Amino acid sequence: MANILTRFADIMSANVNAMLDKLEDPAKMCDQYIRDMTEDLAEVKKETANVMAEEKRTKRLYEDNLAEIEKYTELAKKALTAGNDEDAKVFIAKKQELETLSEGLKVAYDAAAANSEKMKQLHDKLTKDIQELKARRETVKAKVAVAKTQETVNKYAAAADKHTGAMNAFSRMEEKADHMLDAANAAAELDAHEAVDDAAALEAKYSKGSTQAVDDELAAMKAALGV
Repeated sequence: MANILTRFADIMSANVNAMLDKLEDPAKMCDQYIRDMTEDLAEVKKETANVMAEEKRTKRLYEDNLAEIEKYTELAKKALTAGNDEDAKVFIAKKQELETLSEGLKVAYDAAAANSEKMKQLHDKLTKDIQELKARRETVKAKVAVAKTQETVNKYAAAADKHTGAMNAFSRMEEKADHMLDAANAAAELDAHEAVDDAAALEAKYSKGSTQAVDDELAAMKAALGV
């Protein structure tokens, strides 16, 4: 029984909330603790029944002894009433012997009763603690589920931040492309507006293939026709 009590004390002294600080899965660890405590409860229940049985046995011995003392007391009285002093002495001697035995039986019964009460309290506390932990287990499991959900959210939030960076980089590349296109268009526009060589333009006017002769002949024909 000592081993059972020691093991129970160790479990009761453990801080269940410390499980959340460990690497193990808190929900699974809660289930394991409850299984261990349930196994202990079965052993405590068995031992409690044995201790209670011992209490009843010592109580019965003590009460039977008291009944024997009462019986020999009455027999001694009857012997004295009948004038049989020697018989009365025999009954009194037996009564005194039983009274001496009664002291030891009373000590044994009191000890058994105390042990029985302790075991019953232990049994009741363990039962209550298991019920409490079962209720708290659901809370732990709910917290674990929320934590895992939060981890998923954090994971995709980080991915979203990464995508935001890509979008910003894309926008910078788009702006750079627009700038390059604008620069190219501006260069083309400048090329189109380059200064014209005046000498080259007049050279065309007076070149061999000039249209001046055509214009002169056209004017002569108009004069001849009176147009």
